Amino acid sequence: MASDAVPACRFGDAPLTIENVVALAGRRAEAMLSDAPDVRARIQRGADFLDRLLREDGVIYGVTTGYGDSCTVNIPPALVAELPHHLYAYHGCGLGRYLDPAETRAVVAARLASLVRGMSGVSLPLLEGLATLLRHDVLPLIPAEGSVGASGDLTPLSYVAAVLCGERDVRYGGQVRPAAEVLAEIGMAPLRLRPKEGLAIMNGTAVMTGLACLAWQRADYLSRLATRLTAFNVLASAGNAHHFDETLFAAKPHPGQSCTAARLRGDLHSERPPRNGQRLQDRYSLRCAPHVIGVLEDSLPFLRQLIETELNSANDNPLIDVDGERILHGGHFYGGHIALAMDTLKTTVANVADLLDRQLALLVDARYNHGLPANLSAATGPRAAINHGLKALQISVSAWTAEALKQTMPASVFSRSTECHNQDKVSMGTIAARDCLRVIELTEQVAAAMLVAARQGLELRERVGLDAQLQGDLAGMYADLRQRIALFDEDRALDHELRTLLEDIRAQRWELYADA
Repeated sequence: MASDAVPACRFGDAPLTIENVVALAGRRAEAMLSDAPDVRARIQRGADFLDRLLREDGVIYGVTTGYGDSCTVNIPPALVAELPHHLYAYHGCGLGRYLDPAETRAVVAARLASLVRGMSGVSLPLLEGLATLLRHDVLPLIPAEGSVGASGDLTPLSYVAAVLCGERDVRYGGQVRPAAEVLAEIGMAPLRLRPKEGLAIMNGTAVMTGLACLAWQRADYLSRLATRLTAFNVLASAGNAHHFDETLFAAKPHPGQSCTAARLRGDLHSERPPRNGQRLQDRYSLRCAPHVIGVLEDSLPFLRQLIETELNSANDNPLIDVDGERILHGGHFYGGHIALAMDTLKTTVANVADLLDRQLALLVDARYNHGLPANLSAATGPRAAINHGLKALQISVSAWTAEALKQTMPASVFSRSTECHNQDKVSMGTIAARDCLRVIELTEQVAAAMLVAARQGLELRERVGLDAQLQGDLAGMYADLRQRIALFDEDRALDHELRTLLEDIRAQRWELYADA
């Protein structure tokens, strides 16, 4: 039964959303396999059909044949049962960092969402095993590198298959331990994979799709946060709020761009016409903020559709047509849609990092910040000479931004011919997803620095006269920042504060914009 503490996420009852996967990844939902009779019956029918084909000496790729270019190699009947073990054994060659706990949960959830569709020929015990791993938080130790994104995420998913069989290592209770030991501790018997079950677990897009769900959710929050930071920066730099006029944006009505402008209008509460002497036009990083952030906003609904379609698809090979009693050989393991989603998302997010970097460059520069001290230093009197304000922070922001921009090279165009030219066109979707997460991580670092700058810049603007009254959520967030971040009037190390702010961003501490 589901815990009283968190709601159940029942696999098989309804399509999963990005939010479902994020909740499972954050341990805010508990994985349960549907108990609906029709769902369970369909899964069992697929497994039974495979059993009947085997009894009738049917030829099934990956069941009675070798894998990939070895599909012409027939497996002696006495050895068919050993084939799944060999598949995950020889794919145990991943390297690089290990997926973190949230990423690992997202991967297991994505694989379960695909297999529960009943077209992969797997048994109910295998699906229950995946759900059990999530419920008990037994996390396969999955190396991040080694997948070309077609024939699915074979190498990283081999670590999931091996753990279900009691092999390799898991992360459990904050420690890395042997899988066999932990399975015994939670009362789960290791599986003996049935024919095709090793292939069904591994020959899919679960790693790239799980990571894509997490990336989408973090990017969505970054879009809102960048909008709020822009509002702060408009006020701190005595900018022109009328650049976000409703009639102006009705003339070019991209929905996400218009939404961003509306959020800025709501934050800035500026209904007055520009006063005499006010600059007619701010620099692009302020004036065109809705046009930059709006591209990300407008991409998110499209990218959600790509990610959630993949999440709720049967994406291994071959598939089982239970109703027609056919084996269907195809290429649904190809992760091209996730590759497109991640290559697109990392580009739009990196552009937001660049926007914020340019806003900060204006804000710290006494030539362009309209009356604020250089580097936003709050030091006064003789001590002003030895204090440097946010000088180094702006350099770091520029470094993080440059690295984010460098990561935007599309991964999907770097297909390699692999596996004796059987996998001769591959998606690189998993590399694109990892790149995207890195771009998001760097952009979150930029945003953390911008929170410091917002707190500093607004207080300094108040000293010389703030030409607006902070209201509503903007005022509340500024008050929170003032309480959490001390004014930078004497040089000090900022790294601990930045790390805390990063944690706040990733925990989505601030609720931003009720329109969403």
